[in-house]
Amino acid sequence: MTCKTGIVKGEGLLSYSFPPPHPFNSDRVRRFWAQLKTEGVRVDLISPLKAEREVIELFHRKEHVDFVKMASDHGYGFLDQGDTPAYRGVYEAAQFVVGSSVQSVEKIMASELDHSFNPVGGLHHATRDSSAGFCVFNDVGVAIEVLRKNYGVRRILYADIDAHHGDGVFYSYESDPDLFIFDLHEDGRYLYPGTGFRSETGKGAAEGTKFNMPLPPGADDENVSENLSKLEAIVDKCRPEFIIFQCGADSLAGDPIAGLNYSTNSHSMVGEVLHRAAHRYCSGRLLALGGGGYDPENCARAWCAVVRILAQSRENLTKK
Repeated sequence: MTCKTGIVKGEGLLSYSFPPPHPFNSDRVRRFWAQLKTEGVRVDLISPLKAEREVIELFHRKEHVDFVKMASDHGYGFLDQGDTPAYRGVYEAAQFVVGSSVQSVEKIMASELDHSFNPVGGLHHATRDSSAGFCVFNDVGVAIEVLRKNYGVRRILYADIDAHHGDGVFYSYESDPDLFIFDLHEDGRYLYPGTGFRSETGKGAAEGTKFNMPLPPGADDENVSENLSKLEAIVDKCRPEFIIFQCGADSLAGDPIAGLNYSTNSHSMVGEVLHRAAHRYCSGRLLALGGGGYDPENCARAWCAVVRILAQSRENLTKK
């Protein structure tokens, strides 16, 4: 029996698209949806849904939400230091991203789905009080807060293989002992945001719950494979009640912004570990998020690789 896997698809997600020549645009998602249709993977389609302001403010400061709304209404300027431009409707577009991730969480927790994938989710650079690195609001942080507030879920595993360190998630939960983080990324000495060093393992009671795995430029599938045992150990230590997988495609060879050299095998390998873990520890509860990726073809291939893993039968999992 295949896993019931949801995919968020609809015009609302396409609105989160910065004006040309910005690399974060809707071409990435359109190409993924087209590839998924070609491959014929059996999935359930979910329409995008806007998050209400009070949901966004479970993670973000009110002042930041006010600022984004104002900039969106005016339609000019930047939401950060120059990476994330404002445009008319960017606030509503970001509502769709956050709302779609939250809706996915709700459907998983209601057992309507085993897993869900939001291709525009995974905006992991935004902090509680600022936008950053193409990320207006941090849907990961909001999803975590929804799981805690509405469902009483405490132990959460966040795994991130985007080429860039997920600093907005990491530092927001650096002192949280119940959020385990595995972040495999290009070394911050060479790539934005310049963080995520191996020595950063959590603070206070959270010491030893955070794992940064910086890789040198040019790192490939072999480097990912070498770190799978660490991921498995983190999973067993965490024994998660819910898993969030940020599977950014900017780690694939040929991305115009990052410098890693993965193939889609890396996404499949990590996806398999997390898929097995989800069924072993948390009744399959796994939310996957697209994250970065600035070559639309790479996005389509990497994200489809993850969806294929999530949609495979549970019988296949038990055989491995």
